[in-house]
Amino acid sequence: MSPFTGSAARTSPWRHLDVTYADGVATVTLARPERLNALTFGAYADLRDLLAELSRERSVRALVLAGRGRGFCSGGDVDEIIGATLDLDTAQLLDFNRMTGQVVRAVRECPFPVIAAVHGVAAGAGAVLALAADFRVADPSARFAFLFTRVGLSGGDMGAAYLLPRVVGLGHATRLLLLGDQVRAPEAERIGLISELTDEGGADEAAAALARRLAQGPALALAQTKALLTSELDMPLSAAIELDAATQALLMTGRDYAEFHAAFTEKRPPKWQGR
Repeated sequence: MSPFTGSAARTSPWRHLDVTYADGVATVTLARPERLNALTFGAYADLRDLLAELSRERSVRALVLAGRGRGFCSGGDVDEIIGATLDLDTAQLLDFNRMTGQVVRAVRECPFPVIAAVHGVAAGAGAVLALAADFRVADPSARFAFLFTRVGLSGGDMGAAYLLPRVVGLGHATRLLLLGDQVRAPEAERIGLISELTDEGGADEAAAALARRLAQGPALALAQTKALLTSELDMPLSAAIELDAATQALLMTGRDYAEFHAAFTEKRPPKWQGR
């Protein structure tokens, strides 16, 4: 745990999310199955605050984001968000849109891998949440749709115009964001939107297995790798190489680096400490 903590203890329970912890893995479940896990103002705020809290604690080594019921997440709730935003003024709308973007930043910047377990629909903001994750584990029922232009808004919502071209390329991203067409699992795997395609109904189990594998690994090395992947997206090669060198030099002073050498010498598995 980070030594630099404030007065607040860990939040429990979360009103808009189901959160469980086991063996260094946090499982966050969107739990409005009757609404296909449509997001509300409170759900966005809880996701933002939960990720910030877990990032400070450093007790979680991997996080699974899943949806209960027939789908992953159908996006923003039509009544509770889309309808409600019609009555907000410009300042309030800016606050709301900044909050949704803060969730995506938190997913990308938290110091642990995030795995989206996708089945059924991942639409609108739900598609962007899955996109922001480090891994997207999906079963054959999964279908992604970036629907923002279909409700009269920019397809570049919540960082989608930044992230999607970097995952699937500019051509596919242009098609998906401009047209808002649904992409089913086989095509999503072909264009690189899915990290792992499982058997029917197997996404949650496969995501949990991947999270356990990551949680058992060298947490600091994984955190720094994730940070470099995000930071170097827009860097020139010379700057990226320098940042890589500085990062490796720091990690070489860590306990895990020395532990690998000791384990190799003693012919045993490493006992990673995340330090």
